[in-house]
Amino acid sequence: MDNPLKGRDLLTLGDLTPKELTHLLDLAVAQKLEWSQGHRTRPLEGKAVALIFMKPSLRTRVSFEVGVNRLGAHPVVLGGTDTVFSRGETIKDSVKVLERYVDCICIRTFAQSMVEEIAHYSSVPVVNMLTDEHHPCQGLADLLTIKERFGRLAGLNFTYVGDGNNMASTYLLAGALSGMNVTIASPAGFEPAEGVMAQAQGIAEETGARLTIASDPKQAVADANVVCTDTWASMGQEDEHEERTQAFADYTVDESLMAAAAPDAVFMHCLPAHRGEEVTDAVMDAPCSIIYDEAENRLHAQKALLSLILG
Repeated sequence: MDNPLKGRDLLTLGDLTPKELTHLLDLAVAQKLEWSQGHRTRPLEGKAVALIFMKPSLRTRVSFEVGVNRLGAHPVVLGGTDTVFSRGETIKDSVKVLERYVDCICIRTFAQSMVEEIAHYSSVPVVNMLTDEHHPCQGLADLLTIKERFGRLAGLNFTYVGDGNNMASTYLLAGALSGMNVTIASPAGFEPAEGVMAQAQGIAEETGARLTIASDPKQAVADANVVCTDTWASMGQEDEHEERTQAFADYTVDESLMAAAAPDAVFMHCLPAHRGEEVTDAVMDAPCSIIYDEAENRLHAQKALLSLILG
């Protein structure tokens, strides 16, 4: 197909169509295979990508920096609160300067509204590397990992157990776009954002995906091919840790919960994990755990994304 993603932003997975998502994942599979076979093409030679980190990062920073380099572009890493947007300069002025130097702006920050404002002013593509509301690049990596494991996405059953946070929102959109059935199991008061659910349901009407909000983890994982969780308190919510630990006391993914899923079920976690809270060591280290494949695929999914939007 043609490349409809060229020059586009990725602020949430909802920015993609089902066909565009399939094309992106197919490219990721092809590029990953080519790299493993020693083919070292550099399609973005001569380009530069700004990587702005306003939150701490391991996987996002390393996977993006390495991916940009492997594609032949130059990664310009801007980290910490003392750079880019911390000197009293407006977002507009900072962005209008950055776009004169780089071909793409990628940012990991707190508010989704900030990423949207950057995209509003930027004439170069903007990629959301993570906000409090969405994590589209992790979603792409997770879909790639599931596709590798099962050979397909449509019709699979995916259950997320935990906080209705940015990952829950991302999985609803991921399932809707791919035709994968998604169940989010969260305690009362911690469900995913209603607006995201409504958007995902609209997309699911085209793909046939079933999207469900549940409260009982054991019922939610019945027949699940994939069981997934995330931290109960995200960055910036550390002061809520005790309250959240109580609210999520029955939402730990342990061996008994995994046993209630389908026989071929795999376990996923976007990491970092708080072992002993949202998931036990026994599950994290079990043969069914594909958390490190998932982490590796951040690199391959993001390479495909950048190849398309900067191609």
